[in-house]
Amino acid sequence: MTSISPERAGVPTPDIPPVTLGPERSGWRRLSVIKQLPFVVLLAAFSILFIYPFLWLISASLKTRGEVFDNKLIPSTFAFHNYVKIWQVAPVLSWFANSMYISILAALLVTFASALTAFAFAYFRFPFRNLLFGCVLGTMMLPGVVTMIPVYLIWHHIGLSSSQIPLWAPNLFGSAFYIFLQRQFFMGIPRTYFEAARMDGDNYFSMFWRIALPLAKPALIVTFLFEFKAKWNDLMTPLIYLHGYHQYTIPLGLYDLLGVYSPSAGGSGDYEWIMAAFVISTAPLLLIFAFGQRYFVRGITLQGYKG
Repeated sequence: MTSISPERAGVPTPDIPPVTLGPERSGWRRLSVIKQLPFVVLLAAFSILFIYPFLWLISASLKTRGEVFDNKLIPSTFAFHNYVKIWQVAPVLSWFANSMYISILAALLVTFASALTAFAFAYFRFPFRNLLFGCVLGTMMLPGVVTMIPVYLIWHHIGLSSSQIPLWAPNLFGSAFYIFLQRQFFMGIPRTYFEAARMDGDNYFSMFWRIALPLAKPALIVTFLFEFKAKWNDLMTPLIYLHGYHQYTIPLGLYDLLGVYSPSAGGSGDYEWIMAAFVISTAPLLLIFAFGQRYFVRGITLQGYKG
C-alpha cells in the first residue's frame, strides 16, 4: 500500500517556522562560556607546569654535553646519537628486560592474589569478617622501613637475598590497598548473579573466574597499572637485593650511571646520555597507560561513585 503525501492529496499543510534560539538562550550560552574560561585557563596553566619537566628532559637528551643545562627547549644542535650511545656504554637492554620481567610478573601476581582475597571478603559471610578486614587495612599504616630489615633477614635466611625473587614474590600474598579497591567492586556486583550460578552447579572458584573477574575488569586493570608503575619506578628494593650489574633494573641502573658519569666521582659529565636513558625508561609507562587509559579512568570514576 502506497502512502500519499498531504500536498498530492490537496490537503494544505501549515508553515512551520524554523527553530531559532532566542536572545536569552544565546546569551546564557555566552555567559556559560565566560564562566568556564577561568577554569580552562587554570587547567592549561597546570598542564604546562606538569608537562614542562618532561619536555625539558626530551630536549636535554637531544643536546650536546655543553648544552644540557642551558634551559632551552629547542636545542641549537640535535644530537640524536645520544640514544645510540647510551646502549653502547651501559647494558640498558639487560636492565630494561629485568624491569619488564619483574614489573609484569609482580603486577599479575598481586592483581590475581588481591582479587581472590577481595572476593572472599565481599561474597562470604563468616564470623569476624569485618574485624579481619580491618586488620588487613591496618597493615597499610605500617611504614615500609619498619618491615624492611625483618623481611631482608627472612630472604637471607633462605638464601635468596641476592636474587630477583624478593622483588616480586611478596606479591603472591596480595596488597591491602588493592584488596580494598577490588572488594568495593565485588560488593557492587548483584548477589543474584552468584546465586544463579550456584543453582547451575558452579563452585566458588568458578563463580570467581567466570562472573566476578569479568565484571571487575576496570578494577583489575587499575590494580595492574598501579603495581606496574610502582615496580618499574622502585629503587629501594633493587638497591637492597640486587648486587650483579646485569641484574639491575632500570632505576638502579640509572642511579649507577649518575655515579659513574658524575664529575664529583671522576666522570666526564656525560649527562646527555643519562637523559636519553631517562626518556627510554619512561616509554613503557606511557605506552601501558595509553592502552589502559579507558579502563583506568572508568575504574577511578566507578570507585569514586561507589565510595
